[in-house]
Amino acid sequence: MPKVVLVHPLIPPNTGNIARTCAATQTELHLVGPLGFEISDRYLKRAGLDYWIYVNLHIHESMDAFRTFHQQQGGRWIGFSTKGSTNYSHFEFQPNDWLLFGSETNGLPADVVNDCPATVHIPIAEPGVRSLNLSVSVAIGLFEARRQLGYLN
Repeated sequence: MPKVVLVHPLIPPNTGNIARTCAATQTELHLVGPLGFEISDRYLKRAGLDYWIYVNLHIHESMDAFRTFHQQQGGRWIGFSTKGSTNYSHFEFQPNDWLLFGSETNGLPADVVNDCPATVHIPIAEPGVRSLNLSVSVAIGLFEARRQLGYLN
């Protein structure tokens, strides 16, 4: 099953909402530091409600620590970026994919994008809108991957 990775998330309620989505779908959630908040942040906990016990949460102190962990697990890194080369709905997801999302203000760091064998984007019709909310983007990407892989039945 695909896994969700947040690289340097900054806004606690977004991460809490993503944690709730991961809990509902039984999807692993990986947070890569440095984080823009303490894991005990009340807004983080509030957004995740009482579903934190259902979240398969992994916290990695740095990108290097996450890279080491990933090498032991295998699978492709799929970078979600406004500059991604492929429309997410045209991309063929695989069960062992890692769906990587960057921070709310900076997106995925360039070195992380360069390490992704594929990058995808969520099309936005209005040129004046730079991006979608992080928790919305994760839900869109995760549910498309799950749909393609037959996990919505």
